[in-house]
Amino acid sequence: MNPVNHVAIIMDGNGRWGIRHKKSRNAGHKAGLKSVEDIIKISIDYNIKFLTLFAFSTENWKRPKKEINYLFKLLESYLITKISEFHKQNIKLKIIGKKKFSKKLNLLLNSAEKKTSKNSKIQINLALNYGSKFELVNAVKKIVKNNYKINEKNIEKYLYTKNLPDPDILIRTGNTKRLSNFLLWQLAYTEIFFEKKLWPDFNREDYSKIINRFKKIKRNYGNV
Repeated sequence: MNPVNHVAIIMDGNGRWGIRHKKSRNAGHKAGLKSVEDIIKISIDYNIKFLTLFAFSTENWKRPKKEINYLFKLLESYLITKISEFHKQNIKLKIIGKKKFSKKLNLLLNSAEKKTSKNSKIQINLALNYGSKFELVNAVKKIVKNNYKINEKNIEKYLYTKNLPDPDILIRTGNTKRLSNFLLWQLAYTEIFFEKKLWPDFNREDYSKIINRFKKIKRNYGNV
């Protein structure tokens, strides 16, 4: 049985869910938060130590300004109301990506990271303003600047995910089969599961099925 230490999720389909059910993309983003909470709880039940959630990509800035503003207000509200609960539950929050947001949101993100930094039950990596190509280019630039050799060890040293195990599982909801510039280096030997359901409809049963399927997979890593 394969152990599951790290799960990464592309939470796709919030906007489409909102249009379908409430005629509003923003309603879908709000509904998606409930799925985030559920998946965190289930991950803890399975003793998964790392959960990486793709929340906002470097390409998402192309979306309508009103939708972007709503997303960040939603995140601000969530951090204000939930971070103390995270801390009580021994949950660590880590932001991966370029922190170029409003002063208020940056302060909330930094405060949440600092407050939960020593927690150990599970680490939630929230990918915000994240793009894997930028991450890799940035890593190489730092290696060159420090006059180090360009090799796998040094590249990994300068990734946002340094000191973390690569994901065992990648889940993408929303019936879309692509990686969308997410963890391209880290996913080299990750088992990938594409889920038809939109993110707000993704539930405990769906998650458990994927974990149980993964545990039975023979992982060769290039061997036979």
